[in-house]
Amino acid sequence: MSKYILPVSVFGTAFGCAVLLKNYISGGTCASKVKIPGKTVIITGANTGIGKETVRELARRGGRIIMGCRDMEKCEAAAREIRGKTLNKHVYAKYIDLASIKSIKAFVEKIQEEEERVDVLINNAGVMRCPPGKTEDGFDMQFGVNYLGHFLLTYLLLDKLKSSAPSRIINLSSVAHVGGEMDFDDLNWDHRKFDTKKAYSQSKLAIVLFTRELAKKLEGTGVTVNALHPGVVATDLGRHTGLHQSQLSSTVLSPFFFLFVKSPTLGAQSSVYLAVAKELDGISGRYYDVMTEKDPAPQALDDKASERLWHASVALLGLNNQTVLHAHPAPLSAIKKLETKS
Repeated sequence: MSKYILPVSVFGTAFGCAVLLKNYISGGTCASKVKIPGKTVIITGANTGIGKETVRELARRGGRIIMGCRDMEKCEAAAREIRGKTLNKHVYAKYIDLASIKSIKAFVEKIQEEEERVDVLINNAGVMRCPPGKTEDGFDMQFGVNYLGHFLLTYLLLDKLKSSAPSRIINLSSVAHVGGEMDFDDLNWDHRKFDTKKAYSQSKLAIVLFTRELAKKLEGTGVTVNALHPGVVATDLGRHTGLHQSQLSSTVLSPFFFLFVKSPTLGAQSSVYLAVAKELDGISGRYYDVMTEKDPAPQALDDKASERLWHASVALLGLNNQTVLHAHPAPLSAIKKLETKS
């Protein structure tokens, strides 16, 4: 038996060091222990991956959680599971398709009617490097779902967020925004040769620009907005990249994936941190790499581009640009304006 002690000890030590290194590289877990009873949180794309784990953690902290999902069967199942495991009965599944203006409008109308407050909005849902395609309203799928859909959802919920202040908006971006460029003459890839990687990066850059511009417009309202890169997380978001089917990735690169690719539970920590941490009270317009504030790419700091993107988004969605500039916008009227476009 003694001959096995050394190799077992070496293996155990190596494995333990690998786990510690992985935890360090991944950014660790949210240190804040803040509970959020009585607070209402909306999370999009919440039935799987980072979104589901964010719901689970915020439900443990006592929040009233609204899971906004397109696949209601999976969403209802996830909500039941989380209610059972956290013993928090206030976890609800609601339908929203971020590729549809009509669906976003209907979701917001229900929130306006049924919810007294919205304390945290987490714009989590997304698609990544998918094939060429358009949303129901003719927008490029990645630009439409990752950015425009969340722009509209946020815009129409601003009244609720302001009346619930202090409240927070959290936008999930990606380090991929570094490779993004805003082509304001062809945001929806109608005239250029489609490049799925560049389209994804453009959508993530748009999220950071939107975050910074919205932060300016919300000064003095008690509503903050920040963007984050959650790290590289093992979810089905990357199903279109080809890595999941690669023999190389499943054999040679597996040890590196273990170290550098996080579980959804770890991937959710940055969203939880931005949602609850007391030290972030009043902090707005920032970009976080996991849980560390960092400067985004230079093109994301372009104030003229952020303002131009705001106006382009308002025009694409048929919104009244003046509505959001007031301290108390009237999003219901904005919703009615969308009826003609829908």
